[in-house]
Amino acid sequence: MPLLTSSLFNMVPLFSLLLFSLMIRYSTSQDPPSPGYYPSSKISPVSFGEGFRNLWGPQHQKLDQDSLTIWLDSYSGSGFKSLHSYRSGYFGAAIKLQPGYTAGVITSLYLSNNQDYPGHHDEIDIEFLGTTPDKPYVLQTNVYVRGSGDGNIIGREMRIHLWFDPTQDFHNYAILWEPSEIIFLVDDVPIRSYPRKSDATFPSREMYVYGSIWDASSWATEGGKYKADYNYQPFFGRYKNFKIQGCTTEASTSCQPPSPSPPGYGSLSPQQLSAMQWVQNNYLVYDYCHDPGRDHTLTPEC
Repeated sequence: MPLLTSSLFNMVPLFSLLLFSLMIRYSTSQDPPSPGYYPSSKISPVSFGEGFRNLWGPQHQKLDQDSLTIWLDSYSGSGFKSLHSYRSGYFGAAIKLQPGYTAGVITSLYLSNNQDYPGHHDEIDIEFLGTTPDKPYVLQTNVYVRGSGDGNIIGREMRIHLWFDPTQDFHNYAILWEPSEIIFLVDDVPIRSYPRKSDATFPSREMYVYGSIWDASSWATEGGKYKADYNYQPFFGRYKNFKIQGCTTEASTSCQPPSPSPPGYGSLSPQQLSAMQWVQNNYLVYDYCHDPGRDHTLTPEC
């Protein structure tokens, strides 16, 4: 017995060291490597009234010191729209999502010109796909070009899980739309780059900035398996720290959008690319280019 006790005693430090090592590995694997550059820090926030107006569902929208809450219930959802249209720029907001059962519900921040070009529009999306309490939110990014989101829909979806709980606090989400590239960012970490490979696959017409919360039960959660359940209503989406800096439709043709990277880089820096690759290696759950069920003649950029 003394020998056994001694052996167990000697194993305790070893076990503690192993446990500590696992804890360190787990904790460091949860946060992406630093991108080294933070585009949002270069852009001043605007108040909701300076940049946006209500578009629909005014009774389901509340503004409190530039923190905007919109919600969905069995009567209506809500949406807002920028005051100006843009040809390029940085468009972001801090968003906090609702916990619990949110299946079928979409909370979004996106660019679109569907009101100017109905049936033949362009769109750049950040969409949070609602979920069931046992599963994480899915963040979907998407690009529609010249009507590919109308009629016979040709989406360019990528979906990720996040490395944090988006219901616990506000996090910054942004679209950086440049003439040669679209970059999607979460807390300044690039999660996706969509380069301009041809005019036919890249949106170039002016767009407005939108945000909304709405019922997309037919497809949002696991392909429509789980629907919005209004026993859990209302469903809230919270927005603040709005940031818009770009080239409006009226701006000079010499106008340039904010840079996505430090001086000296035309696109993302190697450090930013490394952070983006880390996100996609660890949290990517769907990429349209790698979907064998898709007709890739319709998405030649793949």
